[in-house]
Amino acid sequence: MRTDDPLQQAGDEPLPPVRDVLAAIATGLWRWNNTTGTVTLDAEAARLLGLPAHAQTLTEAGVRSRFHPVDWNEIDGIVQLAVAEGTLAEARLRIMDEQGRRVLRIVRSRSKPIVDPATHEYELIGTLQEVSEPPPGAAARSPVTGDWRRSREAFLLDAGRALAEARSTEEVLRVASGLSMPGFSPDGLGVFGVEGDRLKVIGHHGHQPGDDLPFSAMPLDTDYPAAEVVRTGRAVYLSSPEEYHRRYPATWPLARPFERQSWAFLPLTVAGRTMGAWLAAFAYPVSFTPDERSVLTTVARMLAQALSRAGVAESERELTEGLQRSMLPLLGPRIPGMSVAARYVPTGGGLQVGGDWYDMIPLPNGRIAFVIGDVQGHDVRAAGLMGQLRIALRAYASEGHRPDAVLSRATRFLSGITDGITIGSDGDAGGDPTDARFATCLYVEADPVTGVLEIARAGHPEPAIRMSDGTVLLRPTAGGLPLGIDPDADYPTTRLVLEAGETMLVCTDGLIETGGHDLDSGWKRIRTILEEHGGGGEDGLEELADNLVQAVHGPSSHHTTGTLVDRREDDIAVLLLRRSGHPAYRTPARRTVLTVAQAEPERIAGARRHVRELLHDWADADQIDSAVLMVSEMITNVLVHTDGDALLVAEVMGEPGSRRMRAEVSDGSDDLPHKRHPGELASSGRGLVLMELLADEWGVDPRGEGKSIWFELYEGAAEPSTGPSEASGPSEASGPAEPVG
Repeated sequence: MRTDDPLQQAGDEPLPPVRDVLAAIATGLWRWNNTTGTVTLDAEAARLLGLPAHAQTLTEAGVRSRFHPVDWNEIDGIVQLAVAEGTLAEARLRIMDEQGRRVLRIVRSRSKPIVDPATHEYELIGTLQEVSEPPPGAAARSPVTGDWRRSREAFLLDAGRALAEARSTEEVLRVASGLSMPGFSPDGLGVFGVEGDRLKVIGHHGHQPGDDLPFSAMPLDTDYPAAEVVRTGRAVYLSSPEEYHRRYPATWPLARPFERQSWAFLPLTVAGRTMGAWLAAFAYPVSFTPDERSVLTTVARMLAQALSRAGVAESERELTEGLQRSMLPLLGPRIPGMSVAARYVPTGGGLQVGGDWYDMIPLPNGRIAFVIGDVQGHDVRAAGLMGQLRIALRAYASEGHRPDAVLSRATRFLSGITDGITIGSDGDAGGDPTDARFATCLYVEADPVTGVLEIARAGHPEPAIRMSDGTVLLRPTAGGLPLGIDPDADYPTTRLVLEAGETMLVCTDGLIETGGHDLDSGWKRIRTILEEHGGGGEDGLEELADNLVQAVHGPSSHHTTGTLVDRREDDIAVLLLRRSGHPAYRTPARRTVLTVAQAEPERIAGARRHVRELLHDWADADQIDSAVLMVSEMITNVLVHTDGDALLVAEVMGEPGSRRMRAEVSDGSDDLPHKRHPGELASSGRGLVLMELLADEWGVDPRGEGKSIWFELYEGAAEPSTGPSEASGPSEASGPAEPVG
């Protein structure tokens, strides 16, 4: 026969109706109208849903009650995808009894969405067909359908991803309790661990609190399935209560009150060692086919790996937290006249340990030493060096050495242990100069009675002072090289007084630079926090410490990042010291003292910045510029024309809008300045001329061995004065000294 010949028709009998054909193969029809929210079922579809076997129309809620809640939530997403793509919606669903406790059957649904192009409303027309579950022992001869394989693979992928992301034992147990296995899901879970020669309940789900008590501390030789699993490393499957009672009669009375119908006990094995057992209990009979056992075994393996990882991570966290707690001290008893608060946040390194530290050391003379520092690096070696250096500093301080001597000894100590000599595994010494470490440090010796602070600094950020009225000053302090760089380095000492109501902040660079900030922008952010914080007392200091850390490392810090790369990898240490009591002045006042040595002319720039910060809220910006210029001229005159250091004392008195600013620079020379009239090309001689033009009042006062030159500015003053104060002493040529400027 040629291929293009017409096919011969065997007969003219019509095919039977479609509905009869579907009923003959136990397949039901249903229609879901999304507009009205109703579902129409034929007799076979109603029977499959556990309803009376006749055609009927139900509400969506009535149909939903017949499905397993997890399956109903999943099918909603499948339907929406089918509507969007114009494809078939196919799903495997569990039909529950009226109480929602037992699975009656499993059905397979296939439906086609029909969308109205005008209204975009849709209805689904589909079929329901029962997926029969073979009896025990018959599953090996039954084919595995493609949708079962796909559901199993998708479930295992989701379960593996969720368990891999769990970071603690609690999270692992929470993920395990939420697993919905394809075609069967346990409603009771338990995880057993081994502690010595006994079982230990690590966690459970689907049971009431206290239900685990009979199973806690159960000996491993007990006739209990979980104990047998741990002993043998082989799974135990119990498909019925009768089988449980027959195989484990001694412990069956413990399991009977839970009214389960099937149980699976699987070993939790890692690296060939059984570390515990996993219990999956079912409220309906499960035959545990080979495919179901395969799914349970795979989940048990993933669960064991997740619990092992979580246990290691928790052990590491406990170890590092204990290590860090042992290295960071408690602040000790209250200090009369002072309040102290401190924070440490390890943000860098996988082990969450680093080289930042702080310490508070009682001294033999009744004073208190406060230390803060940062060893280079964020690893275990940095933490180890930090611990050694902290102990060395505490020892030197306890011997009664002054701040400069403490840091001088500390740099020699650190240089000796980080000189690049390392010991190999074979015991030989080998050089590794790339692993040499240094450390920054700031050491403060405080007198709680007088508020005097003596500060020595080794490459560390300078302290900041918050005055009682909220003004924040970054206090320039003399300093030397970081510890460990030069064993013969010197560390000069800076003395300042912490007045009543003032707070000193010292911190590591992590607080300043975290969030992509440099030193300038980082200090501006910290200054804003300090200025806005008005709480007093010890509780207020603790709140300020929390605010500082949250602002640079908390969730809100991501909104205030700087221009640099936001790496957030540096540890943070913060130490706050507040002088108790109320300010001595009834009128709001702020006062600061600063010394500029002959060998430190670069600190003139710091003095200018200091004056500008002191006048941060002054009403007239021109007066601020004038004050900065005059202070710079006065200090420069001392350094150029005398052999001594310059002492700057600046204060602001009064209420805002009518305040008085006074700045005074003292030196040890008896020679008084005199005014000159420099020519156009002269490089000096304009200092007193500037004073006359810019200051409201100014003058020169002899003071025993030395003199002081001062000026005053009045906030809101109309015109500056044109000469020195009458009580100021001579201002014209009164001695052979060179003029200011």
